[in-house]
Amino acid sequence: MSGVLADSVRNDRDEELVDALRLREPAAAERLIARYGDRAYRLAVRMTGNAADAEEVVQDAILNVVRKIDTFRGDSSLGSWVYRITANAAYEKLRGYRHRREEVSLDEVLPVFDDRGNYADAISDWSEGIHDPAVQSELRAALISAIGDLPARSRAVIVMRDVEGMSLTEVADCAGTTVAAAKSRSHRARLFLRKRLSMFMTSVSGPGAVSREQK
Repeated sequence: MSGVLADSVRNDRDEELVDALRLREPAAAERLIARYGDRAYRLAVRMTGNAADAEEVVQDAILNVVRKIDTFRGDSSLGSWVYRITANAAYEKLRGYRHRREEVSLDEVLPVFDDRGNYADAISDWSEGIHDPAVQSELRAALISAIGDLPARSRAVIVMRDVEGMSLTEVADCAGTTVAAAKSRSHRARLFLRKRLSMFMTSVSGPGAVSREQK
């Protein structure tokens, strides 16, 4: 099935589902879960970092979709609307965790310098190493681990922005903040991930690796 035909079929199915939800058909909610529940859950668990919280988020999101279906105007696809409501629900869940650290500190993202102003961290060029399939698998695991170590709200922003491909405006809307604040949080989170991955690849490459600037 070609991409255009597949999109057409999906749109037709979504239109039928939207109509069923608006008519409050008994099986409509189950059809919604069957079609979008798995992806909504993956988004929720990436944002919350917790399976139990993710399940609650998806339940809340599905209920909100059913309750608000009459406000759906079709400006975006039904799937995009469901995922945005899920992202909102996940971020609301994170707002309740006031005791958790919310931001990535500068100490975690900036390079370390010694008393002479020289880099104290190991600097390595590991660009060639990422082509090794074994390293790619370990790198992916390291990235997942690093994302999990981000503060909750920073993790949520990086998932929305870089995993789900949401715009900064959409991220800011879900986070209830300004575009500038969302951009700053995303930038710090990226720097944190980059530093963690650099540390990982340095350990894989060994102490003999050098930066391009040092070659």
